[in-house]
Amino acid sequence: MQYVKISVSLPNCSELERDTLIYYLSEAGCDSFETDESASMLYAYISKTIYNPQSLNEVLDGYACSVEDMEDKDWNEEWEKSGFTPIVIDNRCVICGSNHTDVPDAEYRITINPKMSFGSGHHQTTASMLRWLLRDNFQGKRVLDMGCGTAVLGILASMRGASEVDGIDIDEWSVRNARENCALSGVNMNISLGDAALLASQGKTYNAIFANINLNILLRDMETYCAVLEPKGVLYMSGFYTSDLPQLSRRAKRLGLEYLGSIENEDWVAAKFMKL
Repeated sequence: MQYVKISVSLPNCSELERDTLIYYLSEAGCDSFETDESASMLYAYISKTIYNPQSLNEVLDGYACSVEDMEDKDWNEEWEKSGFTPIVIDNRCVICGSNHTDVPDAEYRITINPKMSFGSGHHQTTASMLRWLLRDNFQGKRVLDMGCGTAVLGILASMRGASEVDGIDIDEWSVRNARENCALSGVNMNISLGDAALLASQGKTYNAIFANINLNILLRDMETYCAVLEPKGVLYMSGFYTSDLPQLSRRAKRLGLEYLGSIENEDWVAAKFMKL
C-alpha cells in the first residue's frame, strides 16, 4: 500500500491542540501519527487510495504543512534500519522480529514484523498496556484489541489464556500485518477491518477491551466500547497523557465505569476501568 506523508509544523503547540488536530486528521482518513523529539512537528500518514486534498486542506487551514508521496517500500527493512530491537516487558514477555537471533529468554515470546503498524512495545503506551496484560487474569475471557496495529496486545491476551481474541483496525495495512504477526507468534485472532462502528454489527460482547489509540477517539468511542462490554468487564485505555486522565475518568464515570487504577510511564498513562 502506498502512503502520503503530511508534515505539520506545530511550534508552541499545546497537547490539547495537537490531540484535537490528530482527531480531525483521523476523521479525514489519516491512520498513523508521530512527532519529532521536540513535538514541534506532527507527521500524519494516509493511504494514497483515500487521500483527499480538499478534505485535508479544510482540517489544516492555518497550519504550515507539506505533503509528499511515500514510496511503496519494504517496511520490515525500514524497521530494521531504524533500530527495532527485542524489548522485554517486566522480565516476562519479549517482543522480537522474525529476523532477530539473539533474543532474551522470557515466559512469553511475541514475534512480529511491525512494518508500518503501531505497536512494537517500545512506545510507553504499548509497554504499559502489556504490563496490564501480565498483571491481570485473562483465562477463558473474550478479549477485544481495538485499534490493534501489530496485534501485540491481542497476541499476549491469547498467550495468557483468553478463550477468544478479536482485533479491529481502521488501516488495511495493519490488518494484514496483524494477521501475519499472529501466524508468526502461533496464536489465533479474528482480525477485522473497521472502526468502533463495526462493534454494533458484530453482535458480540467482551470481558476485556484494550484500546490504545488517542484521547479524542477514546472520548468519542467509549460509549460504543461500553455497549459491548459485559457487566464487571474491564476496559483498558491508553494513548493519552497524565493530564488527560481526569477528563477521561469523568467521561467513563458518566458511562457507568469505575476507575480501578493506572500505570504511568513518563507522561503517558494506561488506565483501567470496570463496567458496573
